[in-house]
Amino acid sequence: MTSEDLHQRIAALEERVAALEGTRRADEVEPSGGVVQYQGSLAEPVELEWRIHVDPAWVLGMDDGPRTDVLAALGHPARAAIVRLLAQQGAQPAAALQEAAGLGSTGQLYHHLKSLTACGLVEQDKRGTYRLRAQATIPALILLTAASDIAGQLATR
Repeated sequence: MTSEDLHQRIAALEERVAALEGTRRADEVEPSGGVVQYQGSLAEPVELEWRIHVDPAWVLGMDDGPRTDVLAALGHPARAAIVRLLAQQGAQPAAALQEAAGLGSTGQLYHHLKSLTACGLVEQDKRGTYRLRAQATIPALILLTAASDIAGQLATR
């Protein structure tokens, strides 16, 4: 699947969700007080391009539940390590994730994977390996980058 195919599929899904919810897509909302935007592209481990631009008032008016679930999932060092490994190397078996996260048992690993899968960051494929959902990959990297910026880590580069 090419990045253009992925982009078209995501746009179609966004339109369907907007129709079901009776809302407009983010790029159809007229900005009233500015624009917040982000974008990214990757070549490895999978080719992706992503661009979002939204009215901040529209974003601030959304329900906090789903976004705080994502932030909470990324807010634990073991889960952040899992996301980093998947972003760097692509799909991985559970054993590799357990090692990367420094977890002592599979029970601990599956506890963390449950949080990552429930919020839509990670998915399990048919072979039993785990990967970042394609549509979550660049947003997850942006969240990690923004957190690094807020923490002052980027200023030292």
